[in-house]
Amino acid sequence: MVKISEFQSKDVVNVANGKKLGNIGDIDINLQTGHIEAIIILRTGKILGLFGREEETVIPWSNIVKVGTDVILVRFNEETY
Repeated sequence: MVKISEFQSKDVVNVANGKKLGNIGDIDINLQTGHIEAIIILRTGKILGLFGREEETVIPWSNIVKVGTDVILVRFNEETY
């Protein structure tokens, strides 16, 4: 079992190019089944987030390849982002 706080501290990395997408800011849970439907990555805007807004990237649970001790590997097409 993994605590949400542990899950949020992991880096999310795209397996297609090895690029870090960010960290988990939220989780979408199906209340009827109790299963995680998607993870939501918060990406800051311009200049260290000072003059931009945070953007959300929703990654469906089916796109998660592996949850490791420090990293979550996902399949993500950045062209649609």
